[in-house]
Amino acid sequence: MKLSKLYCNKPDLFGPIDFRPGLNVVLAEIRLPENRDKDTHNLGKTTLGRMIDFCFLAGRDPKSFLFKHEELFRHFVFFLEIELAGSSHVTVRRGVDEASKISFKKHEASHQDFTELPDEDWDHVNLPFDRAREMLDGLLDWRAVSPWDFRKGLGYQLRSQDDFQEVFQLRRFLGAHADWKPYVAHILGFNHKLIAQHYEKEAQLEAEKVKAETVKAELGGSIDDIGNIEGILLLKQKDAEKKQKLLDAFDFRQQDKERTKLLVDEIDTRIATLNTQRYSLNQTKKKIVSSLEEDQILFKPEEAQRLFNEAGVLFAGQIKKDFDQLIAFNRAITEERRGYLQEERAEVEAELKTIGAELNTLGKRRSDMLGFLSGTDVFAEYKQVTDDLVTLRADIATLERQRGFLRRLQELRGEIRSLSEECTHLQSQVEANVEAQSADNDSLFSTTRLYFSEIVEDVIAHKALLNVRVNGEGHLEFRADILDDAGKATSAGLGHTYRKLLCIAFDLAVLRAHLDEKFPRFVYHDGVFESLDDRKKANLLKVIREYANLGIQPVITLIASDMPPEADAKEPVFAPDEIVLALHDEGPEGRLFRMQAW
Repeated sequence: MKLSKLYCNKPDLFGPIDFRPGLNVVLAEIRLPENRDKDTHNLGKTTLGRMIDFCFLAGRDPKSFLFKHEELFRHFVFFLEIELAGSSHVTVRRGVDEASKISFKKHEASHQDFTELPDEDWDHVNLPFDRAREMLDGLLDWRAVSPWDFRKGLGYQLRSQDDFQEVFQLRRFLGAHADWKPYVAHILGFNHKLIAQHYEKEAQLEAEKVKAETVKAELGGSIDDIGNIEGILLLKQKDAEKKQKLLDAFDFRQQDKERTKLLVDEIDTRIATLNTQRYSLNQTKKKIVSSLEEDQILFKPEEAQRLFNEAGVLFAGQIKKDFDQLIAFNRAITEERRGYLQEERAEVEAELKTIGAELNTLGKRRSDMLGFLSGTDVFAEYKQVTDDLVTLRADIATLERQRGFLRRLQELRGEIRSLSEECTHLQSQVEANVEAQSADNDSLFSTTRLYFSEIVEDVIAHKALLNVRVNGEGHLEFRADILDDAGKATSAGLGHTYRKLLCIAFDLAVLRAHLDEKFPRFVYHDGVFESLDDRKKANLLKVIREYANLGIQPVITLIASDMPPEADAKEPVFAPDEIVLALHDEGPEGRLFRMQAW
């Protein structure tokens, strides 16, 4: 399948482009000195790739220049003539104003002009967008990309400048790896089904883990053993059954016995114990208070002196001084002991307060139970039992809910274990498949990597390695490395120039490896010679011509200043018929769209 012709209903603004079976060159010439140092020139060599993509039924992108400036392009209708297998052709008609309505016309002769063809002469007119994609997929019949449709890998046939950043992951594949890695693995000859299944199982595994975390959150962070929950639930249910029978029979004798036993065995015993403790603590407190009082020094020298004076006895001088020193000494000795006694007193009082509060609570409960037992109002007893039954049923409902969550959690854990095992098994199968294809010299992968290395070596005199490995998570990792003389990967591929070369080599190698299959035969590379030195440009052009001779249709764009050197001074680099589109910067007539830049 190759490109044949691109044209529109306004040839004065967008001239027809007739593509050749072999090499097709879009040459842009920068004639104005002020434009020579610019990175972009808006002449249309990049836009041409976007127009081909539009006619291959790209989705409506608001950022696309066609729809961003819809007032300029709404009346444009584009036609792409495609050569099919068997040398028949199909023309796709798509307008900007009604971009979701597509028409098709099959024909034998090439380079037709159907701009004036009435609707009744088209095979399929104004098909809805999704139906049109299905129709074109069937007409192209790229069976080698099945189970995907023709759009999946079209980016590798239409490399824009933005798509030279990564060899394998195109700009349109910025999402999950599961969206593009199975396709790349498929066109390289690996079992894409295993890879897709592995991603699917991983997604299911993550979903089950999220569900399990949700159930844990519902349990409130406390995950008891389900056997424990079952046991407590059984006891609660039996208790509820007893109380329900009691209510049904309107007989409270058993209830009275239970409350009497509780009163005697629990409450009275506890009250007695607490009273004993309180008595003991009060005795301890009394002793502490007594000790604190004994430690007080009641003798006062001033009072003694006054009494002695009244009695006519001398009490002065050294005697009074000795008494003062004695008192100070006794106070120093007893200070630490008083501190300990005060701390112990505070602890005893706090414990007495706690015991008092508990005794008050128990006393109230005892009073309520005695009232229940001695009360003559049977309805009050009925209400009490009913309240107990309501509480039991609420507990039962909570336990049943917890049991349901725990059972669901057990199920999820089982599913997680099963999915984990499936992922491990699939990973082993993927690893075995990669190893087998890599070891088989006649496999599609080995053939592709050989072509890939040959292209790079022909251009820069260094071998390159196309490699696929399985990482620790079971996912494929694709690598394209330039090798040094020792066969080790170098950092050369990290530069933009060599990375672009690796992209070009990959696209061409894949096309060549699928020449015997129903697979696209064209490739569009924008700015193919940029940043290469003259020798490498000449080498790359030689490779591109060789691939064109094999039946591949390269479409390359370049600025005249990036032209490879002439091999023969008598012959131009490109033959006149190889240049399918010439652009320049001297006014609108030199642009792809012959109008003022938008």
